[in-house]
Amino acid sequence: MHHRPTDQPCFASFEPAVLRPAELTAFSRGGGARTIPLVTRATGAEVFLTGQTLFDGGAGIALHTHNCPESVTILEGDALVEIDGTEHHVTRFDTTYVPAGMTHRFRNASATEPMRILWTYATVDATRTIVETGVTARVDAEHAKGTPRDND
Repeated sequence: MHHRPTDQPCFASFEPAVLRPAELTAFSRGGGARTIPLVTRATGAEVFLTGQTLFDGGAGIALHTHNCPESVTILEGDALVEIDGTEHHVTRFDTTYVPAGMTHRFRNASATEPMRILWTYATVDATRTIVETGVTARVDAEHAKGTPRDND
């Protein structure tokens, strides 16, 4: 980890970038969900991660936790989000905040229409632990090992 003098902002070495999701590779997460990494170590991030996940009609992801806080904004469609056992209906521009260690998952509320989220993790070292299996992996590792898929 880099330690900077306190008079320098934590983003001093991050080069400016314009990231266009339509031009980037989407990686399959299985079950009709694809992730497009945006701000990552590969783009110079040292503090946080962002990206988008696209859900086909009826698609969802497994119940999981992270080692850091996560915020998600719905960009397109309607979702059902389960946070700590409570399900919420969220729609375009609604935003969630989930503390580290809290169980959650997102599902597309529509069987036919797509859904898209923008996620932000509070560290570049974010991990995901799948509740059902107990398996923990770095979030950015799935971008390297995932199966590239067309964006839409």
